[in-house]
Amino acid sequence: MENLETVETRIEKRLAGATDDAQLFNYAWELKKQGLKESTIYTYTRYLSTLKKREANLLDPESVKSVIASQEWNDNTRSIAIKAYSKYLEVHGGKWIQPKVKQTRKLPFIPLERELDQLIGGAYRKMAAFLQLLKETGLRSGEVWRLEWTDVDFEARTLILNRPEKYGKPRMLEISSTLMAMLKSLPREERHIFPGDLYVFRRTFRRYRKRMAQKLQNPRLNRITFHTFRHWRATMEYHRTKDILHVMEMLGHRDIKTTLIYTQLVSFEGDDYHVKTSRTLEEDEELLKAGFEYVTEREGVKIYRKRK
Repeated sequence: MENLETVETRIEKRLAGATDDAQLFNYAWELKKQGLKESTIYTYTRYLSTLKKREANLLDPESVKSVIASQEWNDNTRSIAIKAYSKYLEVHGGKWIQPKVKQTRKLPFIPLERELDQLIGGAYRKMAAFLQLLKETGLRSGEVWRLEWTDVDFEARTLILNRPEKYGKPRMLEISSTLMAMLKSLPREERHIFPGDLYVFRRTFRRYRKRMAQKLQNPRLNRITFHTFRHWRATMEYHRTKDILHVMEMLGHRDIKTTLIYTQLVSFEGDDYHVKTSRTLEEDEELLKAGFEYVTEREGVKIYRKRK
């Protein structure tokens, strides 16, 4: 368990740039004591800081309502601001009548596989391994960040998720020999596979993504976030299996309604394929030249497919 000073220091660093307001920092600390995730704490505090900068008086709910109403935000963004302020009032013993906002759910962006592979291929070792792990497992970035070396079985080529987010289920996942080699290349000086600060790492990824988008002249890359890898994996897995319960289990969802969105993301025409396998690099090259696409790997054998 982390001691109080360690946790408080980390929160203070993450809120730097979001607010220098002592009152908001105390609010953030109260949310931490309530057990909210640090990503949620950071988001809520950032929104309250924005409201204050736009002349909302946090002690006056009507003032906050007016500022929220005047913003050119979409309903989803407005809803987050309302939740953040509701938590603020809860912490300070206040009440208000929340503005009514109908939160809409947009279909997530699904990139091409080669676009994900371009980001993985151009990244440095730690980031490349992190992105490949997101792609293969569909885990949330926070779940990957908390993985420890003891969670990986190098002989069985599996990893165990013991610390799922959002009340997800613990689960065991297979990983490829490619990813295994990438993990083995990383230093093992610390308990976690990916030590450091996830928020700093995410900013580094955004800068790297922007450079790659410019280099490859592909602005679509700028739409890819860590969570996009999860959306891509879920969509492809549903297309491959047509088994929504399997996808639900893979993602660790507890409500199938959350999983059902992946049945409508991509429209594929036809499901008939030629299937080939490969055991060598030369065979890989021949299949790729013939128009086959890589699907997965089992027991050292790579599986490729091409539409008939």
